[in-house]
Amino acid sequence: MAETTFTMESLEQRLAAGPFNRWLGFKVLKMDESGLELKATWREEWVVNPDRRYTHGGILAAIIDVAADYAIAVQLGRPVPTIDIRVDYHKAAMPGDLIAKAKVVRMGGQYSTAEAYVYDAEGALVASGRGTYYTAPSPLSKAK
Repeated sequence: MAETTFTMESLEQRLAAGPFNRWLGFKVLKMDESGLELKATWREEWVVNPDRRYTHGGILAAIIDVAADYAIAVQLGRPVPTIDIRVDYHKAAMPGDLIAKAKVVRMGGQYSTAEAYVYDAEGALVASGRGTYYTAPSPLSKAK
């Protein structure tokens, strides 16, 4: 049972509560039973190589992790800790906003799995990943 029912606006507010997520500039584009779609607003600080100007892989991994986590949060009513994540890089992400599309693969009582795909402004897949998240009820919610 969900602890909170998110609207697009309340999910965006929850995302922005964390300074790092706020810095990534997330905007919720879509949220439904099939998954979640986020836009990450490009920043010059993402550039790892000033000559080639592509985005650091750690930024792409963070976007994947947040999108997958919040796909679970939409169903569960709260974001959850990451247990493990795997990221694959498909092509360099050049300057421009990025779109992450995430969905829950398996919702479990203790552990859940979600995956996310990150696309550049032209719609090309730049990175993808799958994470395992700890979804057991928190001790605080059991105490209520």
